[in-house]
Amino acid sequence: MLFSSVFRGSRAFFAALTVCVITLLLNVSPGHAADKPVKVFILAGQSNMEGKSRNDLWNYQGQDAKTKDFFAHLRDGDKWVERDDVFIKFLDRHGNLTLGYGSPGATGAEYEFGYMLGEHFDEPVLLIKAAWGGHSLYQKFRSPSNPITKDRLDEELAKQIENTRKKNENMAKQDADKPENKRRKPAPLPTMQDIEPQYGVSYRNMMAEVEDVKANYATLFPQLKGRPLEFAGFFWFQGFNDQFGDYAPDEYKQNMEMFIKDVRKDLGVPKLPFVIAAIGTFAEKPEVAETHKVYQAQMAMNAVPEFKGNVKAFATHPLVDKAAMELYPHWKDNFEHWKLTGSDRAYHYFGSAIWYTRIGHAAGEAMIELVDHK
Repeated sequence: MLFSSVFRGSRAFFAALTVCVITLLLNVSPGHAADKPVKVFILAGQSNMEGKSRNDLWNYQGQDAKTKDFFAHLRDGDKWVERDDVFIKFLDRHGNLTLGYGSPGATGAEYEFGYMLGEHFDEPVLLIKAAWGGHSLYQKFRSPSNPITKDRLDEELAKQIENTRKKNENMAKQDADKPENKRRKPAPLPTMQDIEPQYGVSYRNMMAEVEDVKANYATLFPQLKGRPLEFAGFFWFQGFNDQFGDYAPDEYKQNMEMFIKDVRKDLGVPKLPFVIAAIGTFAEKPEVAETHKVYQAQMAMNAVPEFKGNVKAFATHPLVDKAAMELYPHWKDNFEHWKLTGSDRAYHYFGSAIWYTRIGHAAGEAMIELVDHK
């Protein structure tokens, strides 16, 4: 009787032990090991990297019979997928990747891009997005080893002083013509101290964002606590403001090369995979010469010998949402129809959820190819 009780107890003990061992083995399998590094990808650029496709448009097209199949992989029933293995920080916002990590009330290429990386990698994925509208590579994103020359600074200062003087003169004339108005104070003339710090300010802010996440990721994302970080790739989506100015379009190629090299140096990853979504906002106007200069300079990164196999630029204009492109010229005349297809101007890819998703998908494919090749 005693023997029987002891036997039954031993059998229960070994059964429980077996379950514990199996559970432990599952938890430390290669795809789930808690010490495997988090794959970190930096997303940077200007307003189109911010993301300008309105969430209302996504919500409509995610359920509309004509478009819902396109978004089906991003849907979970009547809601948008929220990934528990892909995390994102975009300036003052952070959390699990889902709809809405673009400009306020909007989404960009990061949703599809992050979704694809989450599907591909066993390790958790962390996206650090640093993007500000209207920032050029020539000025604000200018990298440290590519300083602006004193001659250029003097030229820029002279132009800004002249522009400010003209504005002050026009304002004074307006006030003189309307003496009943309160006389306004003239704007102070700019100084070199106003101008010089603007060169490279966004590059420095981008790197500050990266450093902030490195220092605080365990607090921002408790699920990642205890895991090391691995910088795995960089996604660049920018170019519009470099169409303008006396030098920016022609010097974009050399500025882009220096930017890539400096990012890699500052992150300590010599051949960090680098994906460039080449400017495609000329899809409806292919004759825009300055835009093509920037596009060609971006695509030229594919031919730089030291970038072979670790940099990939791809064209975004062939991915255009043709329905939005066809409606855009007359969007004001048929606004109710337009807002079910697009949600912004041509320079923001019509605010098309379809176009931004296609760009995110192409960037994801390119990034996966580069990372796997590495």
